Amino acid sequence: MTTPVGHHASRPEAAVALTLLLGWVLAQVAGAAGAADIVVAYNLTWKSTNFKTILEWEPKPINHIYSVQISPRLGDWKNKCFHTTATECDVTDEIVKNVNQTYTARVLSYPAGYGHTSSSDVEPPFTNSPELTPYLDTNLGQPTIQSFEQVGTKLNVTVQDARTLVRMNGAFLSLRDVFGEDLTYTLYYWKASSTGKKTAKTNTNEFLIDVDEGENYCFTVQAVISSRRTNQKSPESPAECSSQGRGIFRELFFIIGTVVSMVILLIIVVLVSCLYKCRKARVRRTGKESTPLNVP
Repeated sequence: MTTPVGHHASRPEAAVALTLLLGWVLAQVAGAAGAADIVVAYNLTWKSTNFKTILEWEPKPINHIYSVQISPRLGDWKNKCFHTTATECDVTDEIVKNVNQTYTARVLSYPAGYGHTSSSDVEPPFTNSPELTPYLDTNLGQPTIQSFEQVGTKLNVTVQDARTLVRMNGAFLSLRDVFGEDLTYTLYYWKASSTGKKTAKTNTNEFLIDVDEGENYCFTVQAVISSRRTNQKSPESPAECSSQGRGIFRELFFIIGTVVSMVILLIIVVLVSCLYKCRKARVRRTGKESTPLNVP
């Protein structure tokens, strides 16, 4: 009986193919198991104020390191903060290129011994951040009162626009430059002797409001982006107070001081004049006494 040659010859080839397939499966399982041992980042949070933007996450690494990538929507991933043991990454220089764009970041986890020259066919585990649109999401910083003055029944308050890290033609832009008419300020003011607050609003940096003459006023300022649905308001600035009473006292002190100075000056002039006249009279008397008598 003749044995079919083709039938027996296919068995070694099938065994080799099965071995290769089993090896590939085991390699994938081992790679997946190794990746599963790496702790992935969680609780990814954006911290952004006046466009200064930092991504934070947990946990602190023990036997692993992190890298961060950021991408605008439908854009390419850009590498940031390579192989770090930190749990934060400053991405301001990327987001200020276009603050109206929407960004996503991701934190990748690597074994502790992974270096810049290491390579692997297995993609490291990673966690995506929430989306961030800086123009809508960055927090407004506490505003600064640049100057104020109360004269009679008018109180003038000037707000200083905060500087940002957004650039145009090489110059850093202010909040006003970025937000334009979307940025308004609210002034909360009250008599220093009471607690009842009043408000005033402006879409510029200047307030000029009517107040009661002779009364001291205290006030704070708050920045507002009214076009936003959320995250509209900044913290209020530290309170400042006018000082009408002290101003009147200073004016009175100045007037009294001027009058006293003039009186003292007048007394000195009179004394000098008297001394001069007395000396002149004494000289005349002495001259007469020393003149010899004419004998006929």
